[in-house]
Parts: sequence; structure tokens; C-alpha cells
Amino acid sequence: MTAEGTAPLGAAHRAAAYLAARPALAVAAIYLAARIVTTIFLVIGAEIASRHTGGDVTIGTLSMRWDGQWYWLVGVQGYPTELPLDGSGNVTQNAWAFMPLYPFVSRLLSFVFAGQYPLAAVAVAIVAGYLASLALFHLLRAHIDAPASLWAVALFAAGPLAALFQMGYAESLFLLWLFLALLMLQRRRFGWLYLLLPLMAFTRPGILAFALLLGLYGIVRWVRRRADPLPPVQIVHFVSLGLLSALLGFAWQVIASLVTGDPQAYLETELSWRRGWTNDDGGFMPFSGFVQASGIWFRVWGLPEAWGPVALLVVVAAVAALLLFERHVRALGVELRLWSASYLVYLLLVFFPQSSIFRLLLPLAPLSGALALPKSTAWRVSMLALGLLGQWWWIDQMLIQGTTFSQIP
Repeated sequence: MTAEGTAPLGAAHRAAAYLAARPALAVAAIYLAARIVTTIFLVIGAEIASRHTGGDVTIGTLSMRWDGQWYWLVGVQGYPTELPLDGSGNVTQNAWAFMPLYPFVSRLLSFVFAGQYPLAAVAVAIVAGYLASLALFHLLRAHIDAPASLWAVALFAAGPLAALFQMGYAESLFLLWLFLALLMLQRRRFGWLYLLLPLMAFTRPGILAFALLLGLYGIVRWVRRRADPLPPVQIVHFVSLGLLSALLGFAWQVIASLVTGDPQAYLETELSWRRGWTNDDGGFMPFSGFVQASGIWFRVWGLPEAWGPVALLVVVAAVAALLLFERHVRALGVELRLWSASYLVYLLLVFFPQSSIFRLLLPLAPLSGALALPKSTAWRVSMLALGLLGQWWWIDQMLIQGTTFSQIP
């Protein structure tokens, strides 16, 4: 190859090395490019939705759909002191299902935007998404090289759920707290967790998964204590942080019950979303949501309902094997693998999977590092292309065509 032919390649390598040495700048470039693509998708989606409905759909209205409306309501009006009931006396959908930190921060910022809550909510989501991407880079960089970490950030920032970084949803802010908490756990700077765990707990549900992570991680550290010394002060941190996260996991339920006078206010509110699928007035039982939903979805797909729970067991076993044995996943370190397992167990315990299951899986984003580890450029570009295709599919299904409860993002 001639010197002229190698010059562009050499310049590209120097640019990549420059960016890798300055992760804040590199992540910003990746994140900005991803947001431009998402904006184009949303503009096209708004045009398609306007033609289909005959209304004036804009990128702004798409960004504030579904749960964005609930967060807006919380930010402007707060929470009801009396729970709404249907004709049978069951609690119906209401604002208590949504944690307060994100809408209240958006409400405060809205004063900078002349009182425009939607602008503030999207701004918070975008900024938090960038900071979460930067935290993800540092989280992965502890175990994999800089190019792979940057590719993982690209897969995260431009992936199937990337439109959430430009919507009035709390996901971006929750992921920021989560990735920072995992980073502090990884670096064993436990003091920061006493601040981050409450922020997580009042942004989105999921803090109980972190309690499980702390318990499992403490056990792993105890087993490995000869090779990796476990000072008494760290044992104290594991116990106290585990108790704190467990208490925080039930704090919102206590607050809702005190304000409304109903001890089951939060739980009944969450179950109200499930009743639209099951028509079941029964209470909550751990693991029952996934078992019920597996049969319902197989029936919807025209398959024998009895196959649903069997398929669920197969999927659970496959994911467990992936976390335990797949070499690219193992390369991410014990903290991220234990978090992924803990969060999946949490979902299995409490969640009823429907169309929002894709969004609920977003806290597993650190596993994108495993997808970015193979050094084949063709592989990495293919994963990015699949992510972009998945993003358009998600926008089309959940925002453009999404008009019923079965298409809630």
C-alpha cells in the first residue's frame, strides 16, 4: 500500500486514540451522533403518525407520550390523597406508580424554560443519558479495553431503546444513578452508595435488585477473602448498605400508605396495570406475573397456552448459562454479572411482562460490553446496525402505531 493510501487510515487511528484518551469527549461525540439519528427517526415517525391520524403529531408530542404524561402530572400536580376506584372497588391507574425525583427535577428546571415542563423533562433525559453513557464507559473500562468500551457505549446510545433518552421518561436518570452506583461498588468507594441508593430508589423501582446484588457480592467477597482480603469495615458497609437498600425498596409503599390512608396503596396501584391483561382481582404473588403472562402471550400468538411456562423455564435456564459461562460476559467482571442476575431475579419476582418489558430490560445495558468485545469490525458494525433497526421498530410500534394498552413503551 502506498504512503498516500495509509495516510487516511493512520489519521483515523490517531483520531480514535485521541478520543479514547479523552473519554468525556469521545462519549459526547458518540452520544451526539446517536441523538441526531434518533431525532431523524422521531421526525419521520411524527410525519407518519400525522398522516395516519389526521392530527398534528410532532416530535414533542411523541416525546411526551404514555408514561411521559404521568410524570408530567406528578411534576405539576403531585400525588392524589384519595385513590381512584372502579365500579368494583378496585384501585385504578394513578400517579403513585411513578417515583418523584425525575418529575420534580424536571418541574424545577421548567422555570428555566418559561414553565414548559415537556422541554425540561426531555432536557433532563438527554443530559442524564449522556452522563449515564460516560459512567458506562468507565464501568466497562475496568475490564475491557477502550475501543470495546466505546463500541459498547455506541450500542447503548443508539440501541433499540435509545428513543427513551429523548422522551419524558425517568430511565436516563435512573441509569445514571445505577451506573454510578455500580462504578462505586466496583471501585470499592462504598461511601458514595449512601447517597446514590436513595437517588435510585426515588427515581424508578429496582432498588431491591441492588439489595440482592449487595448480598450476593458480599458472599462472593467472603468466599474469596484469602485471595482478595475483606476488611471488617467493608463487611460493615455490605450489611448497612444492604439494609438501607432493602428499607428504601419499601419506603415508597410506606409513603403512599401514609398519604392515602391505604396500606396497600402502592401495591394496588401497580396491580391496576396488570388487571388490564389478566382481568384478575387477586393480590400479588411472587413470580406469578411471568407465569401468567407466558400463557397469555402464547395464546395471543396462536400457540398452546401450556407451552408458555415451559418456554419461560427454557429462557431462564439459557440466560443463567449465559451469565455463568459465556466468556465475553465473564470478561465484564463479577459485579456486572451479579447485577444482571440480581435484576433479572427481581423482574421475575415482581413484574408482569407486556410491551414495556423491553424498557424494563434497559438496566442490563452493561452487558453491551460483551457484544462489543469481539474485535471484528464487521461484527461491531452489524450489532450497531441491528440496534438502529430495533430502535426504528420500537419507535414505530410504541410511538407511531402505539394506541392501546398492549403497546405501552
